[in-house]
Amino acid sequence: MSNLVALIVDDERQMLSIVGFALEVQGFDFVEASGVTEAWRILSSRHIDIVVLDVMMPSGSGIDLVTRIRASSNNVPIILLTALGGERDRIKGLEAGADDYVTKPFSPRELALRAQAIVRRSQPVEGRDRLEHGPLSVDLQAMVAYWQKSRIDLSATETRVLLALARRIGDIVSHRELLNEAWATTESAGGREMVKTTIYRLRRNLASSGAVGAHIEAHRGLGYSLTIGPSGDA
Repeated sequence: MSNLVALIVDDERQMLSIVGFALEVQGFDFVEASGVTEAWRILSSRHIDIVVLDVMMPSGSGIDLVTRIRASSNNVPIILLTALGGERDRIKGLEAGADDYVTKPFSPRELALRAQAIVRRSQPVEGRDRLEHGPLSVDLQAMVAYWQKSRIDLSATETRVLLALARRIGDIVSHRELLNEAWATTESAGGREMVKTTIYRLRRNLASSGAVGAHIEAHRGLGYSLTIGPSGDA
């Protein structure tokens, strides 16, 4: 079976080499792009399993590329590389649809392991078929969510968060549990920010897909819970 393929997008030659070597050690093949135009051409022409993307590049914004990828209904997992003080960029990137971020300077091995975990959790679930709660169902083989048999357009990470909430329908799921199930980590700097932003996107996409009966409630300091109206009504 062929290796997973990562697309690394960065304008710095040294960074491409560092990230590429780290991913290769974890079993990835990789292709490189020095800017957003080249990255988009690659994404349009071949299958990519994960994108590792610098936010700030002279040739264009990595966040704009995230937006373009998601607008094309491509749910490939995306990890952002951001500067230490770039909190605003991190939030914008997550809101645009990125799945995770790593702050520079970073451990190349940690980045590669996080990429491996995100891709693994995006793969089909063996041995199970479907989780259902009223009008909501999640195909566990394809990792696709449906509302009254119509597909909900979600990223891989949003689907994993929805699945974590749906498995404990009506109960509070902690930030730590969500980080573990959606990102395979419990000790991520800015982890609550990632959860909060993904929940925001998930709510927005549920509403735009007509899933008005799926209500995600925030419980301050504790986590989130999912409830579903008895007939698809809120």
